[in-house]
Amino acid sequence: MSRARPRAPAPAPARQRAAAEMPAVSSARIRGIDALRGSALCLMFVYHFAFDLRFYRVIAADFEHDPFWLGFRALIVTSFLLLVGVSLVLAERRGASMSHFWKRVGVIAACALAASVGSWIVFPRTFITFGILHCIAVASVLARPCVRRPALALAIGVAMIATAFAFSNPLFDSRAWSWVGFTTHKPPTEDYVPLFPWAGIVFLGIALGHGLLRTSFAPLAPLAHAPRWVTFLGRHSLLVYIVHQPILLAVLWLFVGR
Repeated sequence: MSRARPRAPAPAPARQRAAAEMPAVSSARIRGIDALRGSALCLMFVYHFAFDLRFYRVIAADFEHDPFWLGFRALIVTSFLLLVGVSLVLAERRGASMSHFWKRVGVIAACALAASVGSWIVFPRTFITFGILHCIAVASVLARPCVRRPALALAIGVAMIATAFAFSNPLFDSRAWSWVGFTTHKPPTEDYVPLFPWAGIVFLGIALGHGLLRTSFAPLAPLAHAPRWVTFLGRHSLLVYIVHQPILLAVLWLFVGR
């Protein structure tokens, strides 16, 4: 009786095959990403500390019109959103499942809702309707299909940013539509990060993530030796983001708010 031929192994799912074709990512390189995210959080602490000092009328900074503060905020938001795109690429490289992706989006969306509710309690007239967490949640869903298409992600990102600067319409000034972008003026809200242009930064982050992979993350090598507390912040960025403002407001209230 002839021996049966061994059955060939089943082909790996397309997602796993695509992930295997991408360069490996070492823990040191992940530390570099965590260090960047932690550094962005530190900049955010400075911004919000100054913002809270104005809230308690200790300083009179003009966050709405001063080019310094506008640029400082833009740097922080851009840093976070670029890293969202990079993180999507890294998650794909690790073979993260779609259920993991949707769970993460759900957690971010829940935190965004908490930020809206919390800001409504403190700032009932200017509470957050579509801030950075809202943008991250929606932009992650929009950008996820391009995670293995860096050229397409780059094109979409550039198009979204260019369109936001080239087009505006009073229709988008209403609270119901301001989250899209294209407003003629900033709506009365404490944090405003509309999809146009900011979701475009997430698409650019996908292209950046692939570029970093191709260079074996060499530009981030020095960041692998960043202080542990900085990388700790970066690893727990969502939790830190949620709790830091209540802590800052409470601590400042003890010293200057009473």
